[in-house]
Amino acid sequence: MFAVPAGTIASSAIAPTVHPALIARAYAADRTTWARLLRYDPDERFAVRVAATEEQEVWLMSWLPGQETDDHDHGHTTGAFTIVSGTLTEHVLHRGVALSLSAGQSRVFGPGYAHHVRNDGPDPAVSLHVYRAVRTMRSIGDRPASLAG
Repeated sequence: MFAVPAGTIASSAIAPTVHPALIARAYAADRTTWARLLRYDPDERFAVRVAATEEQEVWLMSWLPGQETDDHDHGHTTGAFTIVSGTLTEHVLHRGVALSLSAGQSRVFGPGYAHHVRNDGPDPAVSLHVYRAVRTMRSIGDRPASLAG
């Protein structure tokens, strides 16, 4: 399952057969491309770049129980993430909802899509993220107040 936020439009410069959610799922299924990179950091969420081209970056992230991001968006970047193992909770800020995501589920985001992701479960979680262009992450506090809602 993956959901496309309202207003998210795929770039015409990128073939529709390489949707970021499909790429994230393909990487999740091919553990040989990232298993050697996986680490768990007791102090903060671990993130490492797995692959990069001119069009996109692929990142592996691990989340111990309680680890989270702050409220953020990804600037002008479009992308997706897939849960490889464990469970993550995504708080979609503009909708005011929390979604529980488990292994095999994906979420898509577009420019200005603001969220907060946290491992509320008792077990570690692993996710793969695809960012079109360079990965960016802007804390909500860095955005103009008119965009924070």
